[in-house]
Amino acid sequence: MKKIADYRKLLGVDKSAELKDLKSIYRTLMKDFHPDKFQEEEERLEAEAKSKEIIEAYHFLVSIAPETHHKNLEVYTQTTTLSNIQDFEYKQQVLVIDFYDGSSYEYFEVPRAVYIKLVNADSPGRFARRHIFNEYPYRNVAKVSEAV
Repeated sequence: MKKIADYRKLLGVDKSAELKDLKSIYRTLMKDFHPDKFQEEEERLEAEAKSKEIIEAYHFLVSIAPETHHKNLEVYTQTTTLSNIQDFEYKQQVLVIDFYDGSSYEYFEVPRAVYIKLVNADSPGRFARRHIFNEYPYRNVAKVSEAV
């Protein structure tokens, strides 16, 4: 997905970057682009915009990191196996699935053909368990919105 690639490029990391590496790079970039570091208004505004991008990229990449998934695997597995799908929405290769337990997950790089099969499936939950839940990068949207 373009968003993931853009965020990795912004922070200068690749797919194999671990959380500790992300945190270190994030802190370094925030020191370089902190708005209080600049005297002139124009430079300060540019630094503020850049720091917001860096913050967004960092939080996004942390939310899809393997360590984050591993830490939350039990909750994710419980949601995807025991809770039914309440609703889902698809936009630009991002599939958002809301569950009856209140959880909501974003799945990235989902082809349109897979989404169409989900819509037409006799049991969307069964289809998603077989073809979506463990096949695409994901993040917990509810947790992300709670943190903000």
